[in-house]
Amino acid sequence: MENYSFIIQPATEKHLHYAETITNEMEQSAKARGTGIAKRSPEYIKTKMLEGKAVIALTEDGVWAGFCYIEAWGHGKFVANSGLIVAPEFRKYGLARKIKTEIFKLSRQKYPDAKIFGLTTGAAVMKINSDLGYVPVSYADLTDDEEFWKGCNSCVNVEILKSKNRQNCLCTAMLYDPSRKAKTEEVALRKDFKKNLKLFERWTRLKKSILLNIKKTTNKTLSLF
Repeated sequence: MENYSFIIQPATEKHLHYAETITNEMEQSAKARGTGIAKRSPEYIKTKMLEGKAVIALTEDGVWAGFCYIEAWGHGKFVANSGLIVAPEFRKYGLARKIKTEIFKLSRQKYPDAKIFGLTTGAAVMKINSDLGYVPVSYADLTDDEEFWKGCNSCVNVEILKSKNRQNCLCTAMLYDPSRKAKTEEVALRKDFKKNLKLFERWTRLKKSILLNIKKTTNKTLSLF
């Protein structure tokens, strides 16, 4: 494995030419996982860069390596760190964690009182979120802003979300609440989860198995989630 050094910084006007590469990789990555993320256009990504609401990772030679952006909902009461993506050739270098950390810092700077939340099917992202102070929550704890939920319409699993009355889906909801920081740090996932990524992976596989076979499961089983 080669040893790469990455420059992770807020995206600006000088990074606009990476927008199409970023959106293409987002789409391909979602297809490979078999799950969806809200589809974004290059123009939307460019807007985030110009607003100072995105973080980009480049190699020292200027090769695009990763990206993430901020979305605000409910008049700034809720913030989501969305579209986290790492170029395939730069995965396994811990870059996703570094990008998440930087976008989290940027979110706290721009929206210090906002609750920061995320929806993810990825065990590794769950682990990163937990280390940042997020805790698993129910969908009811997230924003009720309709514009946010419209973004799920481009996901291949949107019918599952609709069938559960928008209270559950394959994604796990996680939330960082700055007003409850001390308590959040106390309850942020169990210590064994923190130490063992395989437990996150087992959780996501179990949830996926049950929800994809929703017609064959009983209400009693589903109530576990």
